[in-house]
Amino acid sequence: MRNIFFILLVLFTISSFCQIEIKGTVYEKNTPLENVAIYLNNTMLGTTTNIDGTFSLPIKEGQYELIVSYLGYKKIIYPLNTSTYTKPLVFVLEEDQNILDEIIIQKTVYDEEWHYNLELFKKEFIGLTELSKDCQILNPEVLHFDFNGRENILTAYARKPLQIKNKGLGYLITYELESFIRKKNYVSYLGYSRYKELKGGKRKKKRWQKNRLKAYNGSVIHFFKSVMNNTFTEEGFIVNQFKRVPNPKRPSENTIKKARELIRLNNVKVYPQNIDQPKNALDSAFIVIKKARLPKFEDYLYKSKLSQNDIITQKNGLLYLSFDDNLSIVYTKEKEELAYITRNTFSKLREPLPQTSSLIPLKKGIIVDKNGLLIHPLDVFYEEYWSYEKFANSLPLDYESVLNKQ
Repeated sequence: MRNIFFILLVLFTISSFCQIEIKGTVYEKNTPLENVAIYLNNTMLGTTTNIDGTFSLPIKEGQYELIVSYLGYKKIIYPLNTSTYTKPLVFVLEEDQNILDEIIIQKTVYDEEWHYNLELFKKEFIGLTELSKDCQILNPEVLHFDFNGRENILTAYARKPLQIKNKGLGYLITYELESFIRKKNYVSYLGYSRYKELKGGKRKKKRWQKNRLKAYNGSVIHFFKSVMNNTFTEEGFIVNQFKRVPNPKRPSENTIKKARELIRLNNVKVYPQNIDQPKNALDSAFIVIKKARLPKFEDYLYKSKLSQNDIITQKNGLLYLSFDDNLSIVYTKEKEELAYITRNTFSKLREPLPQTSSLIPLKKGIIVDKNGLLIHPLDVFYEEYWSYEKFANSLPLDYESVLNKQ
């Protein structure tokens, strides 16, 4: 079973030109607000407002998501383009009428079920990679969980920003969780994050630098940047194209439903597994249920070793993902981790292979900026290795690898 994972963090452009100072003031009605968090989403760039509600933030030229956040008030997500910035910004915060703390979070009971759901949340949000062992949620008590057993859906809420300490990468991260849903093998979460460097000596910083480079290599960001630079082949990526079609050997959902109803009406508790030739309708139902375990889809590879022109195209000054169907992306310079190989209950132990991921577009006309970042990252989802590398392996978008600095 593929572990399908939406990466739902909003990306933005970071350019390498000169710095510009962004200034502004935050009010509640006509009253300036102090200590309002002002930061660029998923970066290390941020500040807070002064006693008079003002702030100043030096940044590089480019396009960003500027987050204005204050507990008890509606968050502001402001699309900032430094090329059109001419005068100080003014923000007026509104009280959040849907007070999660009072409506939902006060219901939280920290019982055995809550702890079970917390472990499931950490598995799906933080992940199971090597780096996840050193990634800790410092304030898990702010989380509230709803579990729908019938549909197997876990929903998580947070009354305050999560404080996440990643000792493997050397970051303290404030993460404002907007939504988290786990439905069977599908996981999606959305939030806004601000990174800060942890304090450490030379030895720790050297380890962090090594781990950050490892987290970057083979990642989604690494892949897109290398495609834009047309260096992805030299940097270790092999890109293939595949089509996904319904599995002809698997019965339709309607046939499976009818088979289950027939078995239920006959009050059968144990399904026989050795029926090859059905003698009656019940035998046929058992065979249908057995075939229902087959994958719903089959993937057919039809083009290997794509070039840059196969992946992106330029139109009206914008860059688009231009391929049909789906991409299979192999990163040859790193092998899979052991936890990835054994992530499923029935996985057989085998030798690690190069990291392979699938990129599945959800719409046409997906725009990529000049630095290789998706303008609308929700336009795609990822399977296989990229779905395994979750929040514990995430880096701020203003991270520059050692290779990029050379």
